[in-house]
Amino acid sequence: MSYDLVIIGGGPGGYNCAIRAGQLGLKTAIIESRGKLGGTCLNVGCIPSKALLHASEYFEAATKTFPSMGVKVSGVELDLPQMLKQKDDAVDGLTKGVEFLMKKNKVDYVKGFGRIAGKGRVEVTGPDGAKQTLETKNIVIATGSEPTPLPGIDIDEDRIVSSTGALSLKQVPKKLIVVGAGVIGLELGSVWRRVGAEVTVVEFLDKITPTVDSEISTAFQKILKKQGVKFELGHKVVGVEKLRDRLEVTIEPAKGGQARTLEADVVLVAIGRRPFTRDLGLEAVGIKTDQRGFIPHDGHFKAADGVYVIGDVTTGPMLAHKAEEEGIAVAQIVAGQWGHVNYDVIPNVIYTYPEVATVGKSEEELKAAGVEYKVGKFNFMANSRARTNHETDGLVKVLEEVATKKVVGVHMVGAGVGEMIGEICVAMEFGASAEDIARTCHAHPTMSEAIREAAKGVDGWVMQS
Repeated sequence: MSYDLVIIGGGPGGYNCAIRAGQLGLKTAIIESRGKLGGTCLNVGCIPSKALLHASEYFEAATKTFPSMGVKVSGVELDLPQMLKQKDDAVDGLTKGVEFLMKKNKVDYVKGFGRIAGKGRVEVTGPDGAKQTLETKNIVIATGSEPTPLPGIDIDEDRIVSSTGALSLKQVPKKLIVVGAGVIGLELGSVWRRVGAEVTVVEFLDKITPTVDSEISTAFQKILKKQGVKFELGHKVVGVEKLRDRLEVTIEPAKGGQARTLEADVVLVAIGRRPFTRDLGLEAVGIKTDQRGFIPHDGHFKAADGVYVIGDVTTGPMLAHKAEEEGIAVAQIVAGQWGHVNYDVIPNVIYTYPEVATVGKSEEELKAAGVEYKVGKFNFMANSRARTNHETDGLVKVLEEVATKKVVGVHMVGAGVGEMIGEICVAMEFGASAEDIARTCHAHPTMSEAIREAAKGVDGWVMQS
């Protein structure tokens, strides 16, 4: 069978590309080796981690927050098997939903490992080892990423785990060491801290969430420390010894110095992710990866004649929604329509409690680029809804470019800011100034009023603090 488009990889980038291609009337096939659509995000990433974050928030609220709100509870117990089951149920329902969307949009779902066999040809090795070749006018590589290993450390997904193993621990560890203070490590570390683990985060750099605006990152770390998370910043893990009843983790200063040993029951290696490009047959169409292993493209997602690349496997932020935007853009380009992604307006959210949400440039980036800017800030402590909800940790920070009077970055840490960032993305897409946001009526009392007050702060007229 001949196709207009064959997509290798069934994650958010791939399946959204397939849906849009189907809507546009393209004969489309999607290949996935996992056995379930949805990719890392849906199966062992974004979705299951959020299910555990949500459930563990409930548990901690019942044990720590309810009494201060005048709600007395007794006999609260952790049912870890049920917590894991509801996570698995959510994943199962959503993966089946994605498969239904393939049928709805007349996309052929091919189970197996896809490999480019030459221009316009993709060889698929099925679960049973049988091979078939799909002929196509266009190929999309959407194979995503995998956890970056830590040299010298064997991940067994039992006591030394990646993010995948950390989603299914059979019991709560007494001591959990997280290697890496990025999004994945802090989110999963938060899950297990809430249900009883003592969590220590070891980070090579001297700050957590290294890509986040420094002021927000510092405020975020203070909040996590107040919650009980311990940090070993500026340190690296150089070895993990497995003993019968514990793990001994050797760390030393990143800049050199005396090594120390920490004890743990479980070690989570979360030092980032790397693009998945193994055995894809890239050489058959003349594609070479860059020094970091990513597949480069021409600025319009084309990696070779008739071959496009999207998502984690190419450059840009490793985010599901970035992959989705690229998938939609490529489907439209293949269909002869306009396709574009605005990389200046890609939000990023850390789903801890409180959340961190950012979009656009940080202060550090603006300074490095020599851009003159103005800043407005507002603390949630002065927000009426935050005070009534006992959710006063955090702040909103708005950055506006002086020359254009456009908002070029917003950075927030606080309860629910992951939902609030959407307002900012819309504003930035329409080229809003801080004054545009400040003069837009917001409902009272809401957490989003903090955005309005921070926007007022850019021009010096904050009213609520």
